[in-house]
Amino acid sequence: MLEIQIPLVDIDPVFRAKARCADGSGTLSHLFFSEDLIDIARAKAICSKCSVADACLAGALERAEAWGVWGGQLLQNGHVVTNKRRRGRPPKTPRPELVVDEVPLPPYFKVVRTA
Repeated sequence: MLEIQIPLVDIDPVFRAKARCADGSGTLSHLFFSEDLIDIARAKAICSKCSVADACLAGALERAEAWGVWGGQLLQNGHVVTNKRRRGRPPKTPRPELVVDEVPLPPYFKVVRTA
């Protein structure tokens, strides 16, 4: 299994503490860097309720992040992509956008944050 370490030295610790995706151990990172449309929709659902989503997207664009879900938007090759196309030939009639509600986390995954 390939494990990617992302340096977080340039990100403000207060900002990182407020992010809904930052659980301290990276248990949700597979959703934000997945090729699966359902995982991408779940990551967007997590970002939709985050208080720092706009700053996260701005920071990702500033850093020229290559891919992943940042601030509720999907980035590919450093640009925001509105819909990720499925593999194969496109359908003759467009499919509706996939919307998935956030999956609730079990209590043992929740991190108690102290100020």
